[in-house]
Amino acid sequence: MDDIDGVDGGDQASKLAQCQKIIDYWFKDESILLSALTHASGASHRLDSNERLEFLGDAVLGLTVCQWLYEEYPEYNEGDLTKIKSYVVSRRACGKIACSLGLDRCLIVGRGVTRNRSFPKSLVSDVFESVVAAVYLDGGSEVICDRLKIWLADEVRIAVESQGASNFKSVLQQYAQRELSSTPVYRLVKEIGPDHRKAFLIEAVIGDQQFTAAWGNNKKDAEQRAASNALAHLHEQPIPYPEEDRD
Repeated sequence: MDDIDGVDGGDQASKLAQCQKIIDYWFKDESILLSALTHASGASHRLDSNERLEFLGDAVLGLTVCQWLYEEYPEYNEGDLTKIKSYVVSRRACGKIACSLGLDRCLIVGRGVTRNRSFPKSLVSDVFESVVAAVYLDGGSEVICDRLKIWLADEVRIAVESQGASNFKSVLQQYAQRELSSTPVYRLVKEIGPDHRKAFLIEAVIGDQQFTAAWGNNKKDAEQRAASNALAHLHEQPIPYPEEDRD
């Protein structure tokens, strides 16, 4: 194995081994992984760096996440799926995952970069995408898909819950069907006020579980708030819309 810009062969071999152990995949062609881990500053030629693999990895990551979300969340519309996907494949998310896996410790860089106390977030994010591409090329789509579903699970969950701020009903339905094998229903508990200014108290019900009812100025808003209350209860969090609170 040739040395690259001051990085000796032994160090390269160590980083290749460390990376393969981290991602639980052993390459048939280690030269692909070597390229994936090599930053332009540590490459003898720019085409030997991970930039081309980063380009491919971005596409592989996007397609894999899109198919995953499409199949896993059939109740979400195109706008919801786009918001979740954008969060999951963002530089912030990719950099976070790369660091949590320890891929930043496997980077092969030039001496100028190693003087820094930590790598730039963009650099760490890039190596995640290049490793994704390397696994895809060496092992195929099924191999990288299986690993991405493990690596990205928390980010998908966070994205689903955060985008659900405007669609708690969809989030609750997905959770109830996945975890409780049931579908939520919404029951009108009370309505008050004149026709032009009614308020509705609605509760979410899943199986034999009734959750804290919530008020809304229309049934749609009341159902969303009731769903939010149910999600809070299921995740052992404070109820955001106590029954006694009314707009």
